[in-house]
Amino acid sequence: MGQTTTAGIFTRRFGPPPCDGVPAVVLVHGLGLSGRYFLPLARRLAAGGASVLVPDLPGNARSRSAVRRMPDVGALAEAVGDWHRGLSLGPCTYVGNSVGCQVVAAFAARHPRRVDRAVMVGPALEPGAPAWRQAARLLADAPREPLPLLAVATADYLLTGPLRFAASFRHALRDAATSFEANLARVRAPTLVVRGARDPLASGAWVRRVARTVADGHLAEVRDAAHAAHYSAPDATAALIRTFVTGGRA
Repeated sequence: MGQTTTAGIFTRRFGPPPCDGVPAVVLVHGLGLSGRYFLPLARRLAAGGASVLVPDLPGNARSRSAVRRMPDVGALAEAVGDWHRGLSLGPCTYVGNSVGCQVVAAFAARHPRRVDRAVMVGPALEPGAPAWRQAARLLADAPREPLPLLAVATADYLLTGPLRFAASFRHALRDAATSFEANLARVRAPTLVVRGARDPLASGAWVRRVARTVADGHLAEVRDAAHAAHYSAPDATAALIRTFVTGGRA
């Protein structure tokens, strides 16, 4: 694993360097977290020959000092655009989890030529659901996730800080209510929507709605996984992504 900081964003790198003709895979984390919970998936994708980049979004974890105030979803998408340009990347496959899917949708809507394909694992938050219900769903997910993931998440939440976590949650709720579906409708890249079968945050009805809203949407489900299917079932998730990226049916 290599590490770099570009445009103020700390990034972990796996596999060979990005090269022309082979899109890199970018893994975009969720609310208040870091790229650390993507490491099992990143290692499996890299073992298959992919070039994998795992940034900590501005204001979070090891990119906490990149900004003074927590950016909203649109500002995060623009920061990812600066980061993408700073690394001189071609079109990439962008993989988001949870609120990271909102960032990926905003980025793909604003910078369509930089996204070869998109993968949304457990997209949240669902438009129209009140904040208390979204928070209750997040709490309901915790006992369904592996204990090592809870340890990683707790450390990341503490590093990001409770005030910034709360600000991120407010920004994400506002984006879900006002912009998320509009951004999804502007996504032109082929998009795979992945749901853990035991995910209490991303319902089956909601992920089907996401897949219908993008221009070219596809659905897949991971058995015995909850919201963070990429962590609890990294082999299955990596296989879905590899098949999708190479043009097969997930």
